[in-house]
Amino acid sequence: MQRDPVVIVEPLRPRARCAQCRRGPLRRMVLELSAPRCLDCAGLGHLVYLPRGDAALTRRAREASGRWAVVVRHDRRRTRYERQGILVEEAALARAEAACRADAGARARRRARDAERRAAEDVRFTAALEARIRRLFPGCPADRAAEIAAHASVRGSGRVGRTAAGRALDEGAVAAAVRASVRHRDTPYDALLTSGVPRRQARVRVAPAVEAVLAAWRR
Repeated sequence: MQRDPVVIVEPLRPRARCAQCRRGPLRRMVLELSAPRCLDCAGLGHLVYLPRGDAALTRRAREASGRWAVVVRHDRRRTRYERQGILVEEAALARAEAACRADAGARARRRARDAERRAAEDVRFTAALEARIRRLFPGCPADRAAEIAAHASVRGSGRVGRTAAGRALDEGAVAAAVRASVRHRDTPYDALLTSGVPRRQARVRVAPAVEAVLAAWRR
């Protein structure tokens, strides 16, 4: 059984041609010594694509497949590669789908319980974050502190409140969440971005106004 997956790159704009057979442009490719190869030339043309989204199906298909690969695409905003799905053997996918249909009810009940647990955790965390904001910034209006906490703590948002430091209620992370709110709500920062001012330059312009609000809220 294969231990480590082959990585398949899914370019945003397919342009490359296979270095071996010259077919292209390639929708998916393997990079070997920086040279693109099509899936057929890489010995992966028989695999079928399974998009991400169903963790149980993905896990079972991967475990049942003698050969599999991970499909990734570059995210320009996050400047990193994001997983899009996997390639597995067709028979393995069929077995995985049958297994998932057999225990669909039990998995649905487990997901419901997990969702309730996460919702309760999120309520507790948002309340703790709001309390921390009000301790660090006692001059911050109560409704604004609640708004900042709710915005920064959205699960899966990638905002500072969901980072490890944010979940630990680290002072720097909490201050960063408050600073971001002030920047967007109390300065012309968004208008500057809309008018074409580069992000870093816009932040420099509004920094004095942001710090003035934070100083007032700290008192």
